[in-house]
Amino acid sequence: MPSRVIVNADDFGLSEHTNAVILRAFHSGLISSATAMANMPAFKAACALAQQPALRGRVGLHFNLTYGRPLSKAIGQLPQFCTASGEFDLGVSRKCLRLGRAAREAVEEELAAQWQHCLNLGLMPSHLDSHQHVHNIWPIGEIVARFAAREGVPVRLARNLGHNINPAKRVFKRLLNRRLRQLAGATADYVCTPVDLRDGLAPADGLLEIVAHPSALGSHDFGDAYLGTGESLQALLEQRLAGVPRVGYGVLTATPVGSGLLGEKV
Repeated sequence: MPSRVIVNADDFGLSEHTNAVILRAFHSGLISSATAMANMPAFKAACALAQQPALRGRVGLHFNLTYGRPLSKAIGQLPQFCTASGEFDLGVSRKCLRLGRAAREAVEEELAAQWQHCLNLGLMPSHLDSHQHVHNIWPIGEIVARFAAREGVPVRLARNLGHNINPAKRVFKRLLNRRLRQLAGATADYVCTPVDLRDGLAPADGLLEIVAHPSALGSHDFGDAYLGTGESLQALLEQRLAGVPRVGYGVLTATPVGSGLLGEKV
């Protein structure tokens, strides 16, 4: 089994209902981390909740380029990112390996705006990941990882456990994760979903992040968007990871770029 596990709930701030479920999941000990969406309606409330002792220092930024409206101007003028009305509508291929200068600068500006919005509301993000895994697109991942290094926070790797990762995608993820580690300096060792955990794919060692989207399952239990109807995320974690400490990304300290200290596994 892994030595430690980060159970991270994505989409904090998406809605008041999502906030309530995530807050309850923190207080129950189900999750140990979350990431917030800075351009969503319930984000301000999420930042206030993040000041509670159970959440403090355990909430990162869920960088968003696919839902809602941007917080910066330039990206709203680029059709590969937004509609004519200024709503996010990402048209960048998942196989894209390069963005033009204007697109890169717009992504950097939007990331900085979402980060600053966190700071303005009293939230110092503990780490960085992205909505719908947009930082798994190579040039966006490089932007996110460089930004994480500048801010001294870890970044989420691309999912590297799972039976449904074909050979070509596995090679791509290995190379991308190597690049993310090189640029950011601090990551977990492995990333998976609750389904991967259910399939018996927990690693034998290292720091594992489980990407979760918890839902209420009765008054004292939790399901997850990745699991089937009625499946308990709580029972799954207790069964597969009994005794493994649940931690936040604060256990990692970002390594300065260029230090060469890249001791994480791919």
